[in-house]
Amino acid sequence: MTQGLVPEGERLCIGVLCHPTYGGSGVVATELALSLARKGHEVHVFSHEVPPRLARSSGPVEMHVARGFPYPLFTSTPHDLAVTSKVLEIHRLRGLDLLHAHYALPHAVSAFLAREASRRYREHAPPRVVTTLHGTDITLVGNDPAYAPLTEHALRASDAVTAVSEDLARRTRESFDVEAEACPIEVIPNFVDCELFHPGAGAPAERPTLVHVSNFRPVKRVPWLVRAFALAAEGRDAQLLLVGDGPDQAECRRVAAEGGVADKVVFLGERDALPGLLAPASAFCLTSREESFGLSALEAMACGTPVLATRVGGVSEVVEDGVSGLLCDADDLEGYARVLRRALSEPELVDGMGQAARTRASEHFSFDRVLPRYEELYRRVLAEAR
Repeated sequence: MTQGLVPEGERLCIGVLCHPTYGGSGVVATELALSLARKGHEVHVFSHEVPPRLARSSGPVEMHVARGFPYPLFTSTPHDLAVTSKVLEIHRLRGLDLLHAHYALPHAVSAFLAREASRRYREHAPPRVVTTLHGTDITLVGNDPAYAPLTEHALRASDAVTAVSEDLARRTRESFDVEAEACPIEVIPNFVDCELFHPGAGAPAERPTLVHVSNFRPVKRVPWLVRAFALAAEGRDAQLLLVGDGPDQAECRRVAAEGGVADKVVFLGERDALPGLLAPASAFCLTSREESFGLSALEAMACGTPVLATRVGGVSEVVEDGVSGLLCDADDLEGYARVLRRALSEPELVDGMGQAARTRASEHFSFDRVLPRYEELYRRVLAEAR
């Protein structure tokens, strides 16, 4: 990354609220925090655990772990309230200019509550609130009738709202009343560290290899991927690497055994060394039912690995069909199996799409392309408060 330090008078004090997960929102929030801190901004991350990407980094970010008190009265520990309280504590001490909430619930609500509560402090002005929507916080969680009114309020109360894709911005407008001029939705895509994720990372694969990375939740449809692989790998010396863990892993093992490919499907569990797994692969597989962006796919593209994906959500905004990967309809199992066969049997096609994938990742989704857009948004929001 080629990032210059910001002049001292332009440095901001930023609080980032995020989930401590391997998933897209936690990864993007952490990488954004680290990148901002390397540029010279003072950055504080708030969560109930240390996000994995931050745990393995030596970047100059202050991490604040806030866990709720496990009082017997509570059916679940109120971590979101503990995070809000910690934000208030740090704001009173340091004077946070801005809170960046990743994921609408609970973080936008926690940020809004902290902003309102801080109005009684005279030491510092209340922090502004930027909310970034990542996908399931709108399409699944926030859109549920149990949470929809609060989600809408959090969006309208934010000083700025961003979405990671045009598709997610559209779906948010359709689901919630956020068309008012006070709360437009700005699209700022996810980004990737093209120095960390690069072609050549990892040892070359000994046989054609497909790789998938996810949390193994039903929306990712990993068992469906295994079924398609069983059709595509018949009579071929190939393997499917599954990275991650979650509720559908047992079903994946059952499907692999049933399809006669148990010896060709490798379950690696959660791993941090993703570039070394993505770069040697013939292709990356993304079979989600819903996908607002597809950060893992972008990381694969930066490694020069083409993406074989279902045509859902914002995936086509990242992967150019026939150029940097191949897309097919979400319910076409046979069609997806044919796509996998091409990746396993046409190395020249894979090489060409891999080169195009790397070019697209570096030219459109690198840190240097996306980070300035967040900084410009921060300064615009702060200027509007003066």
